[in-house]
Amino acid sequence: MTDSQFIIREAIRSDVEAIRALLADDKLGAGREDLSAEGLSRYLNAFDEIALDARNALMVAELSGEVVGIYQVTYIPYLSRGGNERALIEAVRVSSALRGRGIGQKMMNFALDAARERGCLLAQLTTDKSRPDAHRFYENLGFRASHEGMKLVL
Repeated sequence: MTDSQFIIREAIRSDVEAIRALLADDKLGAGREDLSAEGLSRYLNAFDEIALDARNALMVAELSGEVVGIYQVTYIPYLSRGGNERALIEAVRVSSALRGRGIGQKMMNFALDAARERGCLLAQLTTDKSRPDAHRFYENLGFRASHEGMKLVL
């Protein structure tokens, strides 16, 4: 992979099909993402909402013109920690065929640099407990499991 073939850019609406495929490109995602033709409209609606929100960025990594990675970052203002903003990074995915080639690290570095430039005090993320490789990846970037996260499916 050469850097001239690789870019990270803001997602556009025509990327939604590729984004949906990347979200479903693992054991967990395969069971929770809707790849049906009917489901596409929900993803497009979500994309439109994200695109209109100045506190959200949906980013794609592109290699030789193909979307091979994604992440979403939401900038959240907080009253704690001095009223500073933090970056919540979610939905980080790299094509299973290309994992281990540095794409995820480049995406995360890009996301963290953007958060620093914006003045964020910290970056946070969640990762499923069943993904030990992802845990190692984030720890190698300097993230620490400092809190116990909880979710409630509604």
